[in-house]
Amino acid sequence: MRLVFAGTPEPAVPSLRRLLESPRHEVVAVVTRPDTTAGRGRRTVRSAVGRLADEHGIEVLTPARPRDPDFVARLTELAPDCCPVVAYGALIPQPVLDIPKFGWVNLHFSLLPAWRGAAPVQAALAAGDEVTGASTFRLEAGLDTGPVYGVVTETIRPDDTAGALLGRLADSGAALLESTLDGLEDGVLTAVPQPPDGVSHAPKVTVESARVSWDRPAHLVDRHIRSVTPAPGAWTMIGDLRVKLGPVTGTDETLAPGQILPRKDGVLVGTGSTAVRLGQVQPPGKKTMAAADWVRGARLDPEVRAQ
Repeated sequence: MRLVFAGTPEPAVPSLRRLLESPRHEVVAVVTRPDTTAGRGRRTVRSAVGRLADEHGIEVLTPARPRDPDFVARLTELAPDCCPVVAYGALIPQPVLDIPKFGWVNLHFSLLPAWRGAAPVQAALAAGDEVTGASTFRLEAGLDTGPVYGVVTETIRPDDTAGALLGRLADSGAALLESTLDGLEDGVLTAVPQPPDGVSHAPKVTVESARVSWDRPAHLVDRHIRSVTPAPGAWTMIGDLRVKLGPVTGTDETLAPGQILPRKDGVLVGTGSTAVRLGQVQPPGKKTMAAADWVRGARLDPEVRAQ
């Protein structure tokens, strides 16, 4: 099939790479979010998908909005059979959805209808799900509501972070997306409407929502931290310092919520149940380091609490 691929961040790259290598499909263009600026020099930064497309000499379209007339006209000229989409980051209006013969086929990192929305992997981890997966479905105007073509499942490991789990799903999901497009071309796939039961939502994770609440039980603190690692990153206030936190481990000891206990074998922080041991921390303006190394130089007031 003749394809125009839509995607933006690193988790979309395995899908684009797989389709570029497919003998059955031709990627004629890529749609991605506009370039951003970053760093003190305000250098221009291309999306991960855009960089891969550039490496292969493929046309890159970066509309500010998918309804922009110039973009709609160019997509119509390209005449794709299908537009596979992975984490593009913008809603596609119905007139644009209608351009390709086979529509827009979205790879979503959950077992729909569970965890519709922007952060399905983070939501699955925070909720303590034991199994998650990826789904391909036909994109429609609703938020992740379209009929499903296929799924793959993935067991969530006890030490999974959002980054690790998303990495595995990006790889297995890429294979699912390719097989879905093969099946559509062969005329052997029928999309199945999502059931009305089991719907849950996964809104975007903000920096503020990544703050740790130490009055919650230890297992929920653990899930929360892993669900926002590596981005946007869990954090807490320790005195007047905003400290980023990596994953923690459980203990059998009890401290008051937020109480900090430096020890030779690490740093404990109290929760609403048993204390947890901090792993990696990143104080403001410094590199990530082991919590035990940081606390030795921090000279914390014994009365200070994590908040």
